[in-house]
Amino acid sequence: MKKIFIILLLSAVLIGGALFAGYRYLLHFVEQPVSVKNAQLLTIERGTTGAKLAELLKQENITDDAWFLPALLKVQPQLNKIKAGTYSLDGVKTLGDLLRVLNEGKEAQFSVRFIEGETFKNWRKNLEKAPHLRQTLQDKSAVEIFRLLDLPNEKAEQQNLEGWLYPDTYNYTPNSTDLALLNRAAERMKKALDAAWAERDPDLPLKDPYELLILASIVEKETALDSERGKVASVFVNRLNQKMKLQTDPTVIYGMGERYNGNIRRKDLEEATPYNTYVIDGLPPTPIAMPSESSLKAAAQPEKTDFLYFVADGSGGHKFSRTLAEHNRAVQDYLRWYRSQQKGK
Repeated sequence: MKKIFIILLLSAVLIGGALFAGYRYLLHFVEQPVSVKNAQLLTIERGTTGAKLAELLKQENITDDAWFLPALLKVQPQLNKIKAGTYSLDGVKTLGDLLRVLNEGKEAQFSVRFIEGETFKNWRKNLEKAPHLRQTLQDKSAVEIFRLLDLPNEKAEQQNLEGWLYPDTYNYTPNSTDLALLNRAAERMKKALDAAWAERDPDLPLKDPYELLILASIVEKETALDSERGKVASVFVNRLNQKMKLQTDPTVIYGMGERYNGNIRRKDLEEATPYNTYVIDGLPPTPIAMPSESSLKAAAQPEKTDFLYFVADGSGGHKFSRTLAEHNRAVQDYLRWYRSQQKGK
């Protein structure tokens, strides 16, 4: 009996030692290095088990020694709260680093920037180049996308995305869709437009929020200076009130479309297009660009002036005039400045 007891005791000690050694190995196992490429992503599907994760790490050549992983996750359940998603492996050096990333659930983030004053055509190119964004709109026309975004215009000629998307930098996670991103931009613009319209000057010569959006897009294209937007808007509001043609070059350029090569000629100013404000009365039928929120506010609450004209002053801003005679002198001043710049080249 004594001999059997000693044997059993020794067996228990050996087994206990082996279990303890195995436990210590598992704890040390998390510190083993992993092989991660620059900018590598790892996608974890919903319901991934320890065994599936070990196989995935092997398939992705992150480690060849992950067969202890299921046991580790049982021994350390705090590491087994892995969340589905796509993760950036930047900065991951050990298996422990990797597990912490997967447990935190902070998916990789990417971004696309939509710049104020650009057109939807420009934005669409940026959208199509956005990394890890699922493209669902490539075979859709601009009108079809307009309808998918549920934007508020029933007139066929106003089913135009121009102006309806809020300029900003948009973050997204991998496998987000292009439509979801545009929907975020559209919702922000709708809210910004509603707010600007609600706070507008009561005597604006505008029938509805859409006309405010059109005017804001023109203001956006005419000046990049926040300090000038209110004055620029006042010129167009004053012209609308006096039934004067707006005569703004950006609308002519928009109406020319692909034909615009950097120059506007006299015949372009005289061409009858729906957007040529040298020919048509009032506002063009749609916005001509994506306006910033500051342009929306300027169009809704323009400065109180009696200006009817403005021209570039050569310093990045504009000279504002009340009469045509003043404006013609300002134009001559600008032309003299421009010629002097050309001679200096």
